[in-house]
Amino acid sequence: MEKALVLGGTRFFGKHLVNALLEKGVDVTVATRGKNDIPFGDKVKTISFDRNDESSFFSAFKDGKWDVVFDQICYTAKDAREAISVFAGKTEQYIFTSSMSVYEFSEDMLSEGDFDPYHYNIPQEHQDVSYGEGKRLAESVFCQEAPFKTVCVRFPIVQGINDYTNRLTFHIDRIEAGKEIYFSNPEAAISFITEEEAGEFLCWAANAGIEGPINAVSNGLLTLRDMLGLIENETGKSFILANEKNQDNESPYNSPVTWVMSNKKAKELGFAFTDINEWMPGLIHEVHRK
Repeated sequence: MEKALVLGGTRFFGKHLVNALLEKGVDVTVATRGKNDIPFGDKVKTISFDRNDESSFFSAFKDGKWDVVFDQICYTAKDAREAISVFAGKTEQYIFTSSMSVYEFSEDMLSEGDFDPYHYNIPQEHQDVSYGEGKRLAESVFCQEAPFKTVCVRFPIVQGINDYTNRLTFHIDRIEAGKEIYFSNPEAAISFITEEEAGEFLCWAANAGIEGPINAVSNGLLTLRDMLGLIENETGKSFILANEKNQDNESPYNSPVTWVMSNKKAKELGFAFTDINEWMPGLIHEVHRK
C-alpha cells in the first residue's frame, strides 16, 4: 500500500487511522466536507467534497487513483452504490467502516457468519431504514456488486477521550450529579473498542489479506453494571437506577440483553487486541478529569 484515501472521520478514531498510515510511510489523502480542521498539517493531501451531493462526490475524485480507500461515512445502500460508481477502476481495495449493529440482539456471542452480506436481499428502491439496516444494506451492496475487494469492519461502540458524542461522559456526569440513569438490563454485557485500536485495526485490515466482514472488538467482557461500578469508584458517588425511561435519563449504552461480538477471526489472522478490563478504568479517569 503506497497511496490511501480516507473518506471522513478525522474527528475520532479516523485520526488514529491516518496516523497509523503515515507511520507506515503511506501517501495519504483525507477527504472531508471541509467544515473541521484536519489535524495533520502538510503531512496529508486534502480534498473537500459533499457526500450527499452526487455531482460533488463524482467530481472530487475523478482524477485520482489509490491502492486503498477507507470509507467511514457510508450509511446506506445508496451511499455504497455511489461509492462503487465513483471508485470503480480507481482502487483495488475498499475498507468500509461497518458496525456491530448489523447483528440482531442475541445472548450468543456474535461471529461474522451471523450476518451474511453476500446473500442478503437488497431493495432496488431507496428506503428510509434504521442505522443497523442501513449498514446491512451497505455491506451487501459492496459484497455483491463491487468490482474491487471490500473489507467490512464491524466495530462495536468505540470509546475514547475524543468521542464527541459524549456517551461515557453522560454516565459520569449523571452519577456525579446524583441523577438517575435508565437501563432495561444493567446486568447486560456489551462490546467496546478504543478509538486508538479502531484506527490501528483499519490500517491493519488493509494489509491482512482479508475480504468481506470482520469483527473488531476488545478482549474481555464488561457488564454495564461493572462499568457503572468503575464510575462509582472514580467519582465517589453511587449510581441510581431509574425505574422509568424518559428523554433525559436513558443510557446511550442501553441494551435489553447481553450483546457481544467474537474477535476470534481477527486474532487468528494476527491482530492483538487490548483487554477492556485493563483500559476502561483509565479511560473513565481521563474522561472524568477532562
